[in-house]
Amino acid sequence: MANVLDEPTEANGAPVLDTGQCGSELARIARALATLTAGNRTLLRASDEEQLLREMCSVIVDTGGYRLASVAYAEQNSQKSVRWMASVGSDLDELNSSSFTWEDCELGQTATGVAIRTGTPVVDRQLLTDPIYAGPGYERIRERALRLGYASVTAFPLRVEGKVLGALIMAAVDSEAFDDAEVRLISDLADDLAYGIANLRMRVQREEAQATIARLAYYDTLTGLPNRSLLMETLESAMAVARQDRHALALLHLEVGHFYDINKVLGYSSGDKLVLELGRRLAQVVQEGDTLARVGEAEFALLLPNAGADEAVRVAQQLVATLRQPVDVSELTLDARVGIGIALFPAHATDADALLRRANAAVHQAKPTRGGYAIYTGGQEKEYTRRLSLMGDLHRAIEHNELRLYCQPKADITSRRVCGAEALVRWQHPLKGMISPSEFIPLAEQAGTITPLTNWMLEAAFRQSHSWRAAGLEWPLAVNLSALDLYDPGLIDNIRRLFATWGIEPELLQFELTESALMVDPAGALETLIRLKQLGVLLSIDDFGTGQSGLSYLQKLPVDAVKIDQSFVMPMTRSEDSAVIVRSTIELSHNLGLKVIAEGVESQSVWERLAALDCDVAQGYFISMPMPAAHFQKWEATWS
Repeated sequence: MANVLDEPTEANGAPVLDTGQCGSELARIARALATLTAGNRTLLRASDEEQLLREMCSVIVDTGGYRLASVAYAEQNSQKSVRWMASVGSDLDELNSSSFTWEDCELGQTATGVAIRTGTPVVDRQLLTDPIYAGPGYERIRERALRLGYASVTAFPLRVEGKVLGALIMAAVDSEAFDDAEVRLISDLADDLAYGIANLRMRVQREEAQATIARLAYYDTLTGLPNRSLLMETLESAMAVARQDRHALALLHLEVGHFYDINKVLGYSSGDKLVLELGRRLAQVVQEGDTLARVGEAEFALLLPNAGADEAVRVAQQLVATLRQPVDVSELTLDARVGIGIALFPAHATDADALLRRANAAVHQAKPTRGGYAIYTGGQEKEYTRRLSLMGDLHRAIEHNELRLYCQPKADITSRRVCGAEALVRWQHPLKGMISPSEFIPLAEQAGTITPLTNWMLEAAFRQSHSWRAAGLEWPLAVNLSALDLYDPGLIDNIRRLFATWGIEPELLQFELTESALMVDPAGALETLIRLKQLGVLLSIDDFGTGQSGLSYLQKLPVDAVKIDQSFVMPMTRSEDSAVIVRSTIELSHNLGLKVIAEGVESQSVWERLAALDCDVAQGYFISMPMPAAHFQKWEATWS
């Protein structure tokens, strides 16, 4: 390219000035200045990257008078290809259909390719005379230059955060375009464009970060539903509107039953899958204007902003029907058992927090036999608060050894001799009195304290068994294990440690497992039973007949006895159907080589009927109610 410093000089050293050349150079500087100025205004106006690139190319062509302007980005792929982002004066699709590359190869020697690869400006590529463009691979580039009417091209690298993002490419009609002064100005324009790109990207990142923060603050990350915070804000606004317009609204609280068990047994990923599926089903039936939110680990809430009791019940019935179908999780079919509590404004509460609490309290009255939903009544919140208080108190009671071991005797039906006992736990609350096991054991399962409770029972049972043996009494003591206990990885090691600590013979400790607990995960339960049996202990199936196990599964279990549920034993002298079930169970169990224990024996007539059926062991109030373990030896002397 011609340069003013390369021109001839006079004898005194002064350059010989060509006024025509000077005029052309000044014109080029003027257009570069105008382009730079207009480009800076574009930087201030642009609101996104695509707009900035497009408008900058327009400024270069429309204001600067250049034949074309394009922006290309370098692709970080194996071909090192070039992606054309914007172009004025040339067709963008045509550019992207050409084989441009920034790789150091024959086709990568274009101004665009070299500028991206080297990170330095490439100026004054005279397309029609430059040997670089003489090869057959550049035929389309030469043809395009002739067709569009430009003779020179230049490319400037665009650096963003220290890396070459791409290049700004400009072309001019004049083959002598792009002298040093013009190039310096255009280099500033390219740098400004790169700054504008970086600034817009930073703005986008900042906006995305703010959106993420807002999403985390107001939306559940697992389901994408509104969370408790957003629900409460929406509920407060809806209550303000309802108060002003004098209409009612309803809040439905949905809770998945036994969710802790599912997480404990199947793992948290399975629990997440269950929640996702339930959230998807609920979202399909939610009407426009309603708000569905996830407000707890296994809890949803549905706001009906203009609904009374009748509408709330109708929606609750629809939701129960929607969630009735089982959910397939981890190759198992689970019954979600969702309960729904309903609270209404203004009848049940006049502020958002209280309304949610009362809808939550109503959940605990939502029984399947009552349709799976319940409307809040005055005493429910008090009962719910009591349950929460008991959860915390139970944890303290276990830690401070405030529980008591009780025993209920078992007697051999043929000899009438005491042949062991079932270990039971009792809780004498310091303020609330005796708490029923039927109340606090489910609380322990819900609150995650069933494993500490079982560990307390095991310690107490081993201690009591050791005490009896020291007194010369060898009564086997049976401990109940829940479904969650079966899947506790530390259960077997803990029992093995207790045997080593107390020196008890394995036959003096027995374990009872409910049929329903075994059916939660039959394969996993079988594995645990096998490991228990390897310790030499005796195993019994408790509440037999109330579960869903089949004979083929029963044959696989390494158990020694079955315990017929009291619901069949107690009415057997009055109900022939119950008597048939008891007789069949005894015959079946004996055929399988199992002993049979009948629980719920409350009268001499039932005892005699069981004796006639060759039942082995009886347990029930006819023999004795549960008693403190310390009283057992004295009672046994009386029974004998």
